Amino acid sequence: MSELELRGLDGANPLAFLAALGTLCTLTRAWPRRTVRLRWERLSAAWRPLLTTEASLSESEVLTTLERELRRDDTCQPFELGSDLNVSPDRFADFSRRAATSASMFDRRSADFLAAFGCEATTSERTIQDTALRTMSGAGHQHFLGSMKELVACTTVEHLRTALFDVWRYEDERPSMRWDPADDRRYALRWRDPSKDQIRTVRGANRLAVEALVLFPTAPVASRLETTGFTGRGSRDTLWRWPIWTAAVTLDVVRSLVALRWIQPVGRSVKREMLARMGIAEVYCSQRLTVGKYRNFSPAQPA
Repeated sequence: MSELELRGLDGANPLAFLAALGTLCTLTRAWPRRTVRLRWERLSAAWRPLLTTEASLSESEVLTTLERELRRDDTCQPFELGSDLNVSPDRFADFSRRAATSASMFDRRSADFLAAFGCEATTSERTIQDTALRTMSGAGHQHFLGSMKELVACTTVEHLRTALFDVWRYEDERPSMRWDPADDRRYALRWRDPSKDQIRTVRGANRLAVEALVLFPTAPVASRLETTGFTGRGSRDTLWRWPIWTAAVTLDVVRSLVALRWIQPVGRSVKREMLARMGIAEVYCSQRLTVGKYRNFSPAQPA
């Protein structure tokens, strides 16, 4: 077995966690004849992801494969749904039917993305209800799907290397998906007016994080749409919890872990002893914040 540490990623950061999962998603798709696994280990004062395969594994091979595979996706159907997710139920249903028709056991990526984006069965003001991971909808020229399309077009192998293997220095220009707590740019938290500061982000992490959305599908619950990993319904009590596991597991197992009901307690604390038996060493919790017309995520804390 060969193992590679993604030392640039910190499991306590929502964006970095998604980037780790997006890396696993992309490599699993690119290497169908390999068994790619992911685990977390406490290294350099943070939980760092480690990739594992039965063949040799190097930074250059991972980066080359990621860049090639992510470039192949520049015509991904769900990204053409619109600039944002505030689309009509009819349009969303049409895209979903086409994705379902074209899906196969070897490629269901488009259908998985649409399931993560929202559902036409639950509506709000003549548009679909959408994922709790949606952070923008056009205000300030920031578009949720538009940012994804831009990331597909402008992310290079150097951006990926910086995200996965370097200390994050936030040297890249927008777009940002606003999943990083550093994107919370409220005036009260800064020494000067943030509207005059150019947005800086880690582009490669954002691009990889987009790929992780397929692991967080939505589903109608009564009259509302719920998102995997989230609890709460108001702007102040919407929480996202995710697990950190120590055993090397495949993508299918990760899909189950992020949806595990034991990490989503309602009115009680996480049952750590039970989770430890399952190889889950930590559960992080981040609050989704609504500031004006944008959403952000708070720095994560152990749940």
